[in-house]
Amino acid sequence: MGDIFEAFSDDESAAEAKPQRKKRRGRSAAILVLILAILAGITVAVLPNVRDWITNGPASEIFSNSPEDYAEGEEGETIQVTIPSGSTGSDMATILFENEIVASREAFIDAFNADTGAGSIQPGTYQLPTHIPAERAVTLLKDHDAQRVDVQITIPEGFTRTQVHERIANLMDVDIADVVAASENAEAIGLPEEAGGNVEGWYKPGTYMVSPDTPVHEILGEMVTARTSELDSMGVPEGERQELLIKASILEREVNQTQYYAQVARVIENRLVDTDSVNGRLQMDSTVLYGVGKSGGIPTSEDLANDNPYNTYLHAGLPPTPIGAAGNEAMNAVLNPADGDWLYFVTVDLNSGETLFAATLEEHNANVARLNEWLAENPNYGREEAPEVGGADEGEN
Repeated sequence: MGDIFEAFSDDESAAEAKPQRKKRRGRSAAILVLILAILAGITVAVLPNVRDWITNGPASEIFSNSPEDYAEGEEGETIQVTIPSGSTGSDMATILFENEIVASREAFIDAFNADTGAGSIQPGTYQLPTHIPAERAVTLLKDHDAQRVDVQITIPEGFTRTQVHERIANLMDVDIADVVAASENAEAIGLPEEAGGNVEGWYKPGTYMVSPDTPVHEILGEMVTARTSELDSMGVPEGERQELLIKASILEREVNQTQYYAQVARVIENRLVDTDSVNGRLQMDSTVLYGVGKSGGIPTSEDLANDNPYNTYLHAGLPPTPIGAAGNEAMNAVLNPADGDWLYFVTVDLNSGETLFAATLEEHNANVARLNEWLAENPNYGREEAPEVGGADEGEN
């Protein structure tokens, strides 16, 4: 009986508990509905403010996909920045960001990539305002003629070191003595040892864009580096470069028509080894003029008699240094001289540059006679006397 009673009692208790559980579940559901309603109300009331905080407020930088950029009207002071040669869009972005011209690297990179003309941006020093939109920065850099403040230094082929130094002094507004002093600091300008401390011929002709505050030794160093890089690219071994520059500089100042470079290069080679007719003497007017401090024209009898190491009428072999800045074509001609047995050449028309070559003195004298006829007809190019023997181009370079 006890077990039956107890079992019955348990069943009764279970029956009574079911309604209670139903009541509790109902209360829970009601509470959940109430909480959701409250949350919904809060969301409706707060969401616009949250959205504004994310879009326009302090959190905009965190949640926005657009990189930080300056707006129009925030422009600051104008400064100078330099874009080095070989800079990529990413390099430019870093430079502009670090100088506070643009607000972020990403903004400039996006503007650079979106502008199809951005590839025309050139290296150099630019004057730009700070705190400008990235798109405007790209536009200003493209307008290099208006924004660049570089000094353009052009070194023509054939220029002597003196002419180079004078041009740099004038364009950079510095004392010529300071330029000369800088040129004599071989270590500072990277002058190779084989140059013997003399920069003549080691400035590569060309156009250089430099910042107005660039030190003179850096300008000269850039020209020397450009020359050594050129020689390296041509495969000229160290120890042979000075001789190449000497020969090429003679071509550059002797010949005013590049079509004759290879033939004159052969004349130089033939004369250096000749022991019968010219005995190793080059007899070049250009070297004579250089030796007396002239950069062009026709040597006088006094010039030809001046005994100095560059007077190749008097001294056999090459002069001690180059006599100017040779161009690439002249150097290639030295490396690849034409085939021929010529020992002499003379320009018979100083206007057209027509040049004649000869293997014998008799042929050469006939060519010199043609030159003298031309000089008689053009007295402004006159000369006191023509050389008995010469390999010289009589033209002005």
